[in-house]
Formats: sequence, C-alpha cells, structure tokens
Amino acid sequence: MNVTEIAVFVIYLIFMLSIGVYFFIKSRNGGEKTYFLGGRKMGPWVTALSAGASDMSAWVLMGLPTSIYALGLGQVWISVGLAVGYTISWLVEAPRLRRFSIVANDSITIPQYLTNRFLSKSRALQVICAAVFLIAYTIYSASSIKACGTLFNTVIGMPATTAMYLAAVIIIGYVSLGGFSAVCWTDFFQGMIMLGAMLIAPIFAATMLDASTVSAIPAEYWNPVSSWQDIVSGFGWGLGYFGMPHIIIRFMSLESQKSLKKSAKIGITWTVLIVIFAALIGIIGRMYLGYDETTYTDSLVFITMVRKIFPGLLSGILLSAVLAASMSTADSQLLAAASAFASDVYQPIIRKDKARDKEMLWAGRVVVLIIAICALMIAINPNAGSIMGLVSNAWGVFGAAFGPAILLSLFWKRFNFQGAVASILVGAIVDILWLQFLASTAIYEIIPGFFAGLIVGVIVSLATPAPGKDVEDLYDKAVEYDD
Repeated sequence: MNVTEIAVFVIYLIFMLSIGVYFFIKSRNGGEKTYFLGGRKMGPWVTALSAGASDMSAWVLMGLPTSIYALGLGQVWISVGLAVGYTISWLVEAPRLRRFSIVANDSITIPQYLTNRFLSKSRALQVICAAVFLIAYTIYSASSIKACGTLFNTVIGMPATTAMYLAAVIIIGYVSLGGFSAVCWTDFFQGMIMLGAMLIAPIFAATMLDASTVSAIPAEYWNPVSSWQDIVSGFGWGLGYFGMPHIIIRFMSLESQKSLKKSAKIGITWTVLIVIFAALIGIIGRMYLGYDETTYTDSLVFITMVRKIFPGLLSGILLSAVLAASMSTADSQLLAAASAFASDVYQPIIRKDKARDKEMLWAGRVVVLIIAICALMIAINPNAGSIMGLVSNAWGVFGAAFGPAILLSLFWKRFNFQGAVASILVGAIVDILWLQFLASTAIYEIIPGFFAGLIVGVIVSLATPAPGKDVEDLYDKAVEYDD
C-alpha cells in the first residue's frame, strides 16, 4: 500500500465530485435540454476530448494493451480499426448529424432524432432504442466499474468489491448532480490525464529494457498478420463509432458547425495518439515485464509497468488515468441511457407528454441509479468476463444496431421509418446470435450485424412506401442548414 498513491486518488475523486456540484448549482434552473445536452453550448476542446474520453474507457489502458502484451501484434489491428473509424465518423457523420438533429425538432437523444427524422407519431422506434440502450449500457458500465475495482485492489489492497461500490457512488454523484455539462467537463480533464499517462509510461519503460527479456519473446509474437480474422475484426471495431450513442451525442451538442471542424481536428489527433500508445504499452510492456499469467488474466500490464518505474506521487497521478478512463465512459453511458429513458419512454409513454422539466430530470436521475446498481451487480460477479470482453459485447450491439440506421438517415433521402426499425432490430439480433452461436469463426460479431442491418434497412425501405414530401423537405432543409 502506498499512502501517496491513495492521497492522489482521494484528491482526484473529490475534484470529480466538485465539478458535479458546480454544474448542479450553475444549471439548477435549466431544463431537460440543459441537463441532457448542455444546451448545445459545448466548445470544440471540451467536446473533442469528452467524445474521446467517453469512448476510450479502461479497456484502452487495461484490456487492449494486455491483449497485445499477451497475444502479439495481431491484436494491433484493433487500434488501426479504431483510428480509421473514429476519423471517418468525425469527418463524415458528425457535420450532418448535428444539422439533422437541429432541424428534426431540436432532438436531444438518438432515439428522439430517429423518430423526428421521419416525422413519425409512432413511439415504437424510441422504445426499441431505449431498450437496447438500457441493456447494452448496463454491460458497458460494468466493465468500467470492474476496472476501478481492479485498480484499487492492486494499488492499495482495498477489496475489489468495496472499490467497485465506491466508484459507482462517485460516478452516480456527479452525473446526477451536473448532467451533461458535468460529464463533458470531467471527461475533458480525464482525457488530458489519460493522454499524458499513455505518453509517459511506455517511453520511460523503453529506456529500461533488458536484452534477456526481449530475446525471450517468441518469434510468432511479432507477426502482425497472424490470421485474416484478426485484421477483419480489427477494422470491424471502427464500425462501432457510427452508432455509439454516448459518443455521437457529442456531435449534436456542439455550439456551431465552425466549432465542429476545430473539434474534429482535436478529437481525431487525440484518439490516434491514444490508440498508438495503447499498442506501445502492450508491446513495450511485454519487452519490459516479460510474460506473466496474472498480468494477462487481470489486465495489469499498464498498472504493473507504472508502479515498477515511478515513485508514489507520479505513479498515483499516472494511475489516476485508469480511474479517468473508467469514469469518463461510465458517466457518459449512464447519462445517455437516462436521457433515452426519460425523453423517449417516460415522457411520451408513461406520462403522455405531461411531465415537466423537473420531473424529467428526476426520472433521468432514478434511471442513472438503477443502471449503475445493475452494472455493479454484473461487475462483482466473478463469472462476468474480462474488461475487454464486456466492452466488446456492448460495442458490437451498439455499432450493429444504430450505425446503419443513422448513416442511412443522414445520407439517403428514400430511407423511411419502417427501414429504420428493421435495421435496428436486425442489426442487434444478428450481432447477438453471431456472438452466441458463431463466435468460433473468430469474426467479430459487429461485422455481420452491421451489414445485416444495412442491407435490411435498404430492402425494407424500398419495399414500403416512400417518405412523404414533408419528410423529404426536412431532409433537404437539414442538408442545406448552416449556422
């Protein structure tokens, strides 16, 4: 146990909570739009780093480097796929999604946008989307909470379960208090910490390599083309960005199209650096530490490397990056799920559009609490799977379900409501069935799920009546919109 590391963690957690309190006081008179989307007033730096940090959870510091550490360069394709997918989402998807969400009745959630995009009075799409959100985000959040447990258990000896309860309480606290603004600003600071830690650790480790440890690595470790499945699946991870609600909601929150261009440059640069250094942590970690089964099993390569190289104060600051990565993703996921339930289920279906802003905010806060508790129950289950495994499952469902529908809604005027419903359902179902019955193919389930959703969305749209003139006019207005 290192007292200095503990002190750094405590200061860090207090700072995160203080941000939530600040935005609670600042925006307590704001409404639903302020709580769930920050009033569309987010600047480019906060938006870019928030989008990146909400994406790169603890798996980028623990799961991905450890996979490369143990399995070799064939796992580097995940980093390549993520960099490519994220870049395309900012350059191609982000500009249109922001414009379309404004024109589509100033939509503040992804389910709301997809419904308003087709001027539909049916709530089917919102309910389906909200159901997928609640299930997938619970699994995703569990991975972040589990990472916090592993960190505290390894560093200060706190029982992992106790640490998970503590992390959940902190995250629930600042999300419930400050809403979207608190989430974005905490993510901004957490993104800075993550980048700094991931730059420093492998560089210092590289200067301390031992020739005997390096020479002991088997030759097959260095083969980047261990199988075609690794390459295809690696690029498949990039498909997830087109349908990841807690990431693309940032595109909708930007204050202007001009800010979006600047934000894209910042966000793409940050993410490319993160995935490059995640790979380097795994590779240099293998050369520096040698292979250890416990390090692999518990995803400890980054934590072990930092604690072995740096003294208490610096290691505490660098290890705070794991907390940052865990919390920055969990908070975004909880808020996205809460906004989907409050805006897309509670208000239109349960309250029949009679709920006031204050009631909506409390409905969202209750959902944050419920999902966090369910995620905690998954995280403390020893049979729940690894951090990387939990993230992979949730990432696949989101990308396959929402990616095709959102892209088609932004770039195809003929796309209709029926096609959107079919695309989301088929994408999610194929992804889950592939995971359950065809995982032995070693093809990441997001790939068949994504393309099944894309194909079905096109077929159903062509087989059903075309959108009315009012929907086509909305599409044209969104394409031409400029602020």
